[in-house]
Amino acid sequence: MPAPSSSSSPAASSAVAATAPDPSPIQGSGSASGSGLRSGLGPVALVISAGISVQFGAALAVMIMPRAGAAGVVTLRLAAAAIVLLLLCRPKVRGYSRADWGTVLAFGVAMAGMNGLFYQSIDRIPLGPAVTLEVLGPLALSVIVSRRLVNVLWAGLALGGVVLLSGHGGGGLGFGSLDPLGAAFALGAGAMWAAYIVFSARTGRRFPQADGLALAMAVAAVISLPLGIAEAGSDLLVPSTLALGLGVAVLSSVLPYTLELLALRRMPAPTFAILMSLEPAIAATAGFLVLNQAMSALDALAIALVIAASMGAVRSQIRRKAA
Repeated sequence: MPAPSSSSSPAASSAVAATAPDPSPIQGSGSASGSGLRSGLGPVALVISAGISVQFGAALAVMIMPRAGAAGVVTLRLAAAAIVLLLLCRPKVRGYSRADWGTVLAFGVAMAGMNGLFYQSIDRIPLGPAVTLEVLGPLALSVIVSRRLVNVLWAGLALGGVVLLSGHGGGGLGFGSLDPLGAAFALGAGAMWAAYIVFSARTGRRFPQADGLALAMAVAAVISLPLGIAEAGSDLLVPSTLALGLGVAVLSSVLPYTLELLALRRMPAPTFAILMSLEPAIAATAGFLVLNQAMSALDALAIALVIAASMGAVRSQIRRKAA
């Protein structure tokens, strides 16, 4: 799932690319090809590291769900991330209009919904399929915004991946052995991810630096707190659970957000967007390595189709802007 950044998805990064000039590409002569290659690979490594951090953070969250439940894990993650961001950003709370605060509130609601639904999903279905279904939200937003026939074709390719996932475990249509409620939660998380992208961009225009993000994260934490207390109660205060929750917050929020910011300073936003399309594959790998969630060949093909669709949608928007 996304780190808390307005450019943490293909659709979001395409929006960034449409409104801001790309950094100058790194030029390298034959004599300086080694240094040029290292400079080019550096930002790519940052983006891939951010994706790995997010998805392995989600895998860690699955491991502590038996202690605190899905809602409890969400509360721990959002509360810890909010505290860290508020301490780092120290955002101002004066001088903003009612519309500004309304935007932050909507951003926080979208963030809480996205995280809550996603963690309910991975409590029921494997991480790889969950992220694959979730990424359909930003992809749908990209198709709607572009209004181009070619992106409808990319959406059809992604739908083909979903149909293959529906046969997960050889059970035929109806998501086979995938829990239907878990799949529905993943799709809901994708819809909230699309809303997150919209309100993240609006918040970024109204608040300086990451101030709006920090305030929205605090809103999301407050929203999730009653649900976490209702499910986990005093278990949230167990020191080992608190420590693991902080680990999830760092891996899934603070660290990837920092890495993405560093990467976006050194690489074009469209390139960043294409790399972020690899999230479902990273999630499937994390699920396999950490949680022993095996993938069938059909699962791998389904994930590959959604990744290809996401990359294709981003590339078609890049070509349109370049034309």
